[in-house]
Amino acid sequence: ADGEIRPDARWPPRAARARGDPVTAPRPVRPCRGVVPPRAVLWKTVRMKIQLRHTPSFGVARLLLAGNEPVTVQGGALMAYSAAMTVDANTNGGVLAGLKRSVLSGESFFVSTVTAPPQGGWADVVGTLPGDIIALPITAGRDQFITRGSWVANSYGVSTETKWAGARNLIGGEGGFGLRAFGEGQALVSVYGALDVMDLGPGEQVIIDTGHVVSYDMGMSVELRQSSSSLWRTVKSGEGFVFLFTGPGRVLLQSRNPRDLNAYITSHSANS
Repeated sequence: ADGEIRPDARWPPRAARARGDPVTAPRPVRPCRGVVPPRAVLWKTVRMKIQLRHTPSFGVARLLLAGNEPVTVQGGALMAYSAAMTVDANTNGGVLAGLKRSVLSGESFFVSTVTAPPQGGWADVVGTLPGDIIALPITAGRDQFITRGSWVANSYGVSTETKWAGARNLIGGEGGFGLRAFGEGQALVSVYGALDVMDLGPGEQVIIDTGHVVSYDMGMSVELRQSSSSLWRTVKSGEGFVFLFTGPGRVLLQSRNPRDLNAYITSHSANS
């Protein structure tokens, strides 16, 4: 409509220009004292673009940001960035949030907010272990659970918080906490080894070893099971516990198990 003023609208309105009507410039809108307009509104139409390279073995994600666009990055995940970018380290929610994220979710205490200059810029981010990296779409009402150590970064419209995944994760040996990603935008997750994606239809089921799960739709049904018919056979098989996922939803997997890497390093360090 002619009377509607949008952030991306041209002034004067097209219809008024065509009619030759006199046009008065719009008065600036002043926010109420003490009220800060949500910055997320600025990025409603501008989305962070992502370019992936060196995948699937040693994935690097280049985040292309519009002018003044911010992105949240895991501490230690920032590999390089254009010279005019600004980097601010913070706890992303206070000291308690930082402690929960580092102690319970296996992520860093501090995170970095990287903001592009007015002309835009880029930042390269990487995961910890050798492997792939993927952009995970986050939509309203479809929260994603991200397992310990897999989160790398997220666009401004996405938030993350420490999430208790239930005793099934704790018993499965992967730690009972992870990250819940919610909002609108994209999250970057890294995997150990190659990435595999499973899309399940309604009622479709799949069994996945707990150590190979990277992320899943939190609307899915997830059940912890023994890999064998009895606990003794499960222990003897060395396969441990598994998850039974029931669709609809998507599950991201990694071809290598970080728990096995840790056990391998520990055993060889003890023998050296």
